[in-house]
Amino acid sequence: MFKRMASDVLGLSDVGSVIQPADYDKVDADDYVMHEDNEKIYFLIKSKSDEYCFTNKALIHLDGTSAVSKKRTLRRYSYREHSISNVYLETAGTVDLDVEIKFVIGSEAFSIDVHKKHIEELKDLYKALIKISEICKENEISMEYAEQSLKLASATLGRTAANNDSNIVDNFKIINDTAFNWLMNSRKKFNVRDFGYVFEKYINN
Repeated sequence: MFKRMASDVLGLSDVGSVIQPADYDKVDADDYVMHEDNEKIYFLIKSKSDEYCFTNKALIHLDGTSAVSKKRTLRRYSYREHSISNVYLETAGTVDLDVEIKFVIGSEAFSIDVHKKHIEELKDLYKALIKISEICKENEISMEYAEQSLKLASATLGRTAANNDSNIVDNFKIINDTAFNWLMNSRKKFNVRDFGYVFEKYINN
């Protein structure tokens, strides 16, 4: 019941507000954060109908049908599986009451209206999302290079082993195991799951 009263307690409207860390336990999204796996909220925007919860591992979106309905749709977009791109921040004009932060995560486009009094906090979120986008893009390119390099090395070693050694089965197993371990290590390096260090650098709560 307490969380259902959060909109009134936090003074929310259809335009989103940035929720302070001390009030994270008053929002519904907190119930879906995987605290057991060291997931942590770093930024949270809430209006009467929606919540946008940015953790170190994912965006959790509680999508409300309307401000008066209790029905919610929960969607989770991990940064590892859904790359962030096209990040924009539209500042308010003279008579505007809100600013907009826009981005695409995976195939989903988001445009979030936030009260202009939160512009400084939105600038921090903008920088964090831009950085995550850049890291994911660089890691994607590095992973492609790693896989191409592995294929070339495996093909070369495989031909050498087949021509120079009669024990083809044992050599194939050695090459295959080495390639598998090398590829797994590359994926651990270039497939980041936790972006807490990015949020800690750019989010100034």
